[in-house]
Amino acid sequence: MRNWLLPENVEDILPPLAQRIDAMRARLLGLFRVHGYELVIPPMLEYMESLLTGTGHDLDLRTFKLVDQLSGRMMGVRADITPQVARIDAHLLNRKGVTRLCYAGSVLLTRPRGLDSTREPLQIGAEIYGHAGIESDLEIQQLLADALAACGVSGARLDIGHVAVFRAICRRGGVGVELESELYEALQAKDLPALRTATESLPKATRGALLALPELYGDAAVLDRARRALPRYPEIDRALRDLKTLSKNGRIPVSVDLADLRGYHYHSGVVFAAYAPGVANAIALGGRYDEVGKAFGRARPATGFSMDLRDLARAAPEGNGAAAIRAPHSSDLGLATAIRKLREAGEIVVVRLPGHASEALVPECDRELAKRSGKWVVKRLK
Repeated sequence: MRNWLLPENVEDILPPLAQRIDAMRARLLGLFRVHGYELVIPPMLEYMESLLTGTGHDLDLRTFKLVDQLSGRMMGVRADITPQVARIDAHLLNRKGVTRLCYAGSVLLTRPRGLDSTREPLQIGAEIYGHAGIESDLEIQQLLADALAACGVSGARLDIGHVAVFRAICRRGGVGVELESELYEALQAKDLPALRTATESLPKATRGALLALPELYGDAAVLDRARRALPRYPEIDRALRDLKTLSKNGRIPVSVDLADLRGYHYHSGVVFAAYAPGVANAIALGGRYDEVGKAFGRARPATGFSMDLRDLARAAPEGNGAAAIRAPHSSDLGLATAIRKLREAGEIVVVRLPGHASEALVPECDRELAKRSGKWVVKRLK
């Protein structure tokens, strides 16, 4: 085996893609900052009890585990930063009002989310804590639209759902825990035969509502069909009203999918996923997860979204990148001053090392510093 090969679905990021990703990261964190979101940087490692609290089994199988050599306790490498930010809000900041937080960092997965996905996403996201109304869900959705626009992603669409619909049908229909899990798996896989088999023993109204969910997908008109097809439970009525409000955001096209139960074990309300042309997987995931704060001993409503910077880079136009200025290797003080001023202005200046003719080609240079009439000036290369 070649010792320089990386594990499956783990890869290096090379220039110029690394530069594009870093620029996106800075642009997005700047966008979050001007909207009032404060940056936090959680650790890569935590004890398992903390890392998986409130997330059910959704992250357990995706988390790399190891034994802490200092304490002997089981630790995990984070597979998602969102639970860590919830812990920070609940125990470290401990604020009473609304808190807006953002983050950016690597996560590690035991298995990729898709066939062409990485096991080391570069996750970036924003969260609102302390507000339970639809207004914060709408703010998060609009911030996501701004984030995609800031990265130059065009043609994106948003799929939204609400876990309260499925949850209300199961609980009011007397569905047990094991059967609820079976129904959840069938809906996630869009497996209609399995769904029909699993609902055979249920009351007619409950079975009809569950079988209707996979068909309730499309534009906002689906919500009117849902009101006719689903039981008139207060939880379902509230969920459909919230979805109607969010479907009118006007920023990016919205589709409704009432069978989308992504993150069902810790989401408590609206869930959504953003898709872009050319990328098979969702480029953003989010929703409301009020129960996570409760699991940390402090019930705080929360909503937010996260994205993988690698996927964003694939969805965004490449652009030409920043060209560099070539400079000769010299002890001339005037040259050193000219180089410093150019770099302070944000220009890339590459000093050509002696004995390496190819140095001028990495990165690509479209200009050079040349001495004219005793002064160093920037000259465009042919």
